[in-house]
Amino acid sequence: MVEKALKGSLKYWLWLLFLVTIVVIAFFAWQYEHHYGAGVATGLHRDLTWGFQIGQLAFFVGVAASAVPVVLSYYLHNYKEFAKLTILAEFMAVGAVMIAMLSVFVVMGQPTRVFNVLLYPTPNSLIFWDLVVLSTYLFLNILCGWAVLHSYYKEAPYPSWLKFFIYWAIIWGPSIHIVTAFLLQGLPGRHYWLTAIMAARFLASAFSAGPALLIILAILVKKLTKFDVGEKALQTVAKIVIYAFIINLLLFAFEFFTAFYSGIHSHMAPFIYLFAGYEGHAEWVPFSWISMILAAIGLVLLLVPYTRKRETTLVLACFAVFFSVWIEKGVLLMVGGFTPNVFETVTPYFPALPEVLIQAGVWAIGFLVITILYKITVEVFKSKELAVKLKK
Repeated sequence: MVEKALKGSLKYWLWLLFLVTIVVIAFFAWQYEHHYGAGVATGLHRDLTWGFQIGQLAFFVGVAASAVPVVLSYYLHNYKEFAKLTILAEFMAVGAVMIAMLSVFVVMGQPTRVFNVLLYPTPNSLIFWDLVVLSTYLFLNILCGWAVLHSYYKEAPYPSWLKFFIYWAIIWGPSIHIVTAFLLQGLPGRHYWLTAIMAARFLASAFSAGPALLIILAILVKKLTKFDVGEKALQTVAKIVIYAFIINLLLFAFEFFTAFYSGIHSHMAPFIYLFAGYEGHAEWVPFSWISMILAAIGLVLLLVPYTRKRETTLVLACFAVFFSVWIEKGVLLMVGGFTPNVFETVTPYFPALPEVLIQAGVWAIGFLVITILYKITVEVFKSKELAVKLKK
């Protein structure tokens, strides 16, 4: 089936060329960072050691885990409307896991040391378990998605042994986000993260932003290739987004209430810094309010049946939800955890150009993988649907 990715229109090849170009630019930016050091090439400093790129780990792990409700509905509850969408969800998870893992890899001072995590395992380390769960989930989604697609290509049911790995992936999916949340919520000196509902917030945001991206990609594929997953499937996923996003907003509101009703200054300070500014520093205030505005727009458009059922406003709503969560979780979560510091002072942070370019390259790699896998999927389904028409 791989050969199907080697044939395509001019737009397809131009898109791949665009992604590869970004990867090449990012590679040179990465070399610049390694040559001059993170202190020069990034906005990171002593008070804020995890920034923009680690934030992408937290966010895209959630995008990867979002395949679970779709896969679970199709394989466990036999929801046939998700037949086509399930493979798209699994392959989106593959690209998202790669983005999450590479986001950590590129920010390490000596990336080769990542292999020491496997060569010298330390089970008492959450970093070790994060690598284990992410690597396993990547393997499971590649295996399950490819095996099911290959079975369809061969016009045969998927092998019975695959069920074990499908159920394993369903159970394993939430674990990748829970372990990543545990990396943050167990740190006593970071008041913005020190909460028992951090893992629950991670899952709620994952099951809203991830499916929102899946809807956008499915509609985009439909526009470009005529590959239609079905209106009913999209509307069902849209409802999943609504419920999860409401829970996500409620959990954030609970955190806000706890911090301010308790009156504990150290818990209030990160919220004040992000939403109103702290000691004259208001670098991230506009982004915090943009996230909230996007959340309100997305929620209203999804709650109203008329706008949810219209393709244009559905896409707009999904974009609003996706970027609202991306700002809050992919950027502000890291900043809020480190600011103010343990001395209740602010050392400003903002991503430097090399940081952004490197992360753009990581995104490009993930979407390059998704594009190729989607191309193969679409061509396989189209060839089989054509074969059925010819037989008739």
